[in-house]
Amino acid sequence: MACCCGSAGCSLCCDCCPRIRQSLSTRFMYALYFILVVVLCCIMMSTTVAHKMKEHIPFFEDMCKGIKAGDTCEKLVGYSAVYRVCFGMACFFFIFCLLTLKINNSKSCRAHIHNGFWFFKLLLLGAMCSGAFFIPDQDTFLNAWRYVGAVGGFLFIGIQLLLLVEFAHKWNKNWTAGTASNKLWYASLALVTLIMYSIATGGLVLMAVFYTQKDGCMENKILLGVNGGLCVLISLVAISPCVQNRQPHSGLLQSGVISCYVTYLTFSALSSKPAEVVLDEHGKNVTICVPDFGQDLYRDENLVTILGTSLLIGCILYSCLTSTTRSSSDALQGRYAAPELEIARCCFCFSPGGEYESANIESFFSGSWSIFWVKMASCWICVLLYLCTLVAPLCCPTREFSV
Repeated sequence: MACCCGSAGCSLCCDCCPRIRQSLSTRFMYALYFILVVVLCCIMMSTTVAHKMKEHIPFFEDMCKGIKAGDTCEKLVGYSAVYRVCFGMACFFFIFCLLTLKINNSKSCRAHIHNGFWFFKLLLLGAMCSGAFFIPDQDTFLNAWRYVGAVGGFLFIGIQLLLLVEFAHKWNKNWTAGTASNKLWYASLALVTLIMYSIATGGLVLMAVFYTQKDGCMENKILLGVNGGLCVLISLVAISPCVQNRQPHSGLLQSGVISCYVTYLTFSALSSKPAEVVLDEHGKNVTICVPDFGQDLYRDENLVTILGTSLLIGCILYSCLTSTTRSSSDALQGRYAAPELEIARCCFCFSPGGEYESANIESFFSGSWSIFWVKMASCWICVLLYLCTLVAPLCCPTREFSV
């Protein structure tokens, strides 16, 4: 029972666990709750999981009817169910946001609630996510919450792009600091940089092979050329003499990380693009500019889903575990710590409408021009943000920038 109530009791019961700071353990637990809800939403949006459950769970239909979720639990899947769950989670975190306002130390009553009682918080989170399914006038709620979700999603993408750029700078700065005492850090930097550029180059080459053809696919060829050119541009700017004079710790590692992200977004965008159908010489409809995987036609979409979900969880973990630290907060404002104060570490992230009802996660990222251009725009914004961190010291020479 002590483990359920607070961190002090849990430490008494779990002496074998490594000792970590209370603030870090609190952020980890909240991140874990967030990821649990994300995984639940992925399951709700996956038709594959729904079919497997129907096949392998005995009395599945009887169970669905018993909880009044429809004959095949259709009320628990689709975008509307995910919106309800996310609304409950948003209310949960908003309550604890209000709870922690103006807390000056970790010994107050509200701080103890914030840092403990994890079992009861899990029960509260489950109750709030479940209670969202009983909100009256669901149509009005979903229409209103869709706009809230759009605004929140835009802000989330912006913050994650900032954190990605900050992550690239932080990685290079930390490992460069280790070269003063151990030259092996140079080899580590070179190896990781080579891996990053190999992934980016290989990805662009494979997309040129599978998403273009000798005749046609001009739009794909232009986008691949533009995004590949942007990767070359940020690499040249990062090592240009004018940038090196102001930011000597800027290098190819950061541009390699950004290039990999640009490659991923390009692949995700191309796989989201609606299929192009043309008539061949025999008068038959033929789909062009997409990979030909035979019977497994949607393998690229499944790969995007896996990569996208993994990247989302990785961003959530990184942002939740580091965004509340002073260094990451300063980074979002364009301020970076002095490199000579860094201690090189391998793990440097830790500081000491109705038509959407049939949506599913396998096809959620595919077949939509709007999603295609959102992903391409995110790609270009990411490059622009990174270029701004390189060019800003040149445009504002009186301000101190340290990367």
